[in-house]
Amino acid sequence: MNDTPGARLQALFEGHRLTPTQRRIAHWMVRRAADVPFLSSVELAELAGVSQPSVTRFAVALGFDGYPALRKHLREVAPAAEPGRPGNGDAPAEEAVANEYQQAVHAEIENLRHLAELLADPAPVERAGRLLASSRPLPVLGLRAAAAQARGFAYFAAKVHPDIRLLDEGGSMLNDRIDAAVRAGASVLLCFALPRHPREVVDALAYARTAGLTVVTVADSAFAPVARHSDLLIPAAVGTALAFDTACAPMLLGRVLLEAMCDGLPDAQARLEEFDTRAAARGLFVE
Repeated sequence: MNDTPGARLQALFEGHRLTPTQRRIAHWMVRRAADVPFLSSVELAELAGVSQPSVTRFAVALGFDGYPALRKHLREVAPAAEPGRPGNGDAPAEEAVANEYQQAVHAEIENLRHLAELLADPAPVERAGRLLASSRPLPVLGLRAAAAQARGFAYFAAKVHPDIRLLDEGGSMLNDRIDAAVRAGASVLLCFALPRHPREVVDALAYARTAGLTVVTVADSAFAPVARHSDLLIPAAVGTALAFDTACAPMLLGRVLLEAMCDGLPDAQARLEEFDTRAAARGLFVE
């Protein structure tokens, strides 16, 4: 890793689950890495556009007693320099911005490597594929941050599975829709669960199991809050280097599950060919 002030700051933040506000503070600290050891909590708060108590909570989240302790640590690990001096201010900050984005990409690549290692044993995914293929209908649940993952899976799954039911909206009708799927013959529910984990998802999975559904879950960790309500959980880490989580690994795992599900659907290929024929007749795509 580059031994720049920005890189050292980035290393300090790694491994901590930060809120979006705290990530905003972290990003501004990286961008102004050479200046941060000399800023007061009020100055940092103004720079990041947050409240001063948010800066204090951020320091505590990193394991310090408060912001003074964090600033003392930064002064000890940073090279002695005054903010704004040539060669110690703007240029390193500009370099840190590029490094920050690159580090986010490298972190996602590492998440994908971990997923590849997990898939060295294909048994859990193959089991999940058989379960998903066997359920008629197949409800697919994902709320808030995970809604995009659920919609992506449901979009492609509907091309090969005869009855996909997307559950991407919460509220009082969510359990009603689970009940309707069970009455229609569903035996399995697929859930995408990503941080920050909505309580509503945990409650919905608990309800689904009491209704007799087998729950297959894609989550960011085997220790996610949804784990205790999942019959089969396959983890795929999210990236936390940017202000909002990145979910390349969960998205790819969703596609892997689609492939495994297709293996359990004898007419999957015929359905795909039928769709292609209809799409060509309608001029659906411009290719």
